[in-house]
Amino acid sequence: MTIPYEEVFKEFSPEDQSWIKQRAEELKAEELSLRELRSLTKLTQARLSNKLKIGQEGVSRIEKRTDLYISTLRGYVEGVGGELTLMVRFPDQPPVFLTGLGEQDGGKKAKKKSGADAKSKAKSRPAA
Repeated sequence: MTIPYEEVFKEFSPEDQSWIKQRAEELKAEELSLRELRSLTKLTQARLSNKLKIGQEGVSRIEKRTDLYISTLRGYVEGVGGELTLMVRFPDQPPVFLTGLGEQDGGKKAKKKSGADAKSKAKSRPAA
């Protein structure tokens, strides 16, 4: 026989009930679906689709999928204004953050050359 949640919850002290409610809210805040993440930032699928340069139906498909390329997820997260980090946890070690996954340039930051740098390189080349 199933016991209703409310009956079990009533048996806890008021302090424990308060802690349980607070912890439940913390856990809810830690885990969001992509749709909830987008809604949190007050973006519509149409506005996000413009940022990602895909159709609105593409945003909808991304939000419904359960298996994504990391680059797709990174693009989505950056589109809503966030930054994706990937962390690995092992039982007896501190967490490790993975880098270079799902990035367009393989994790290497492209160095921007200033106009002066480009001109000096052009001057140093021998004339053809």
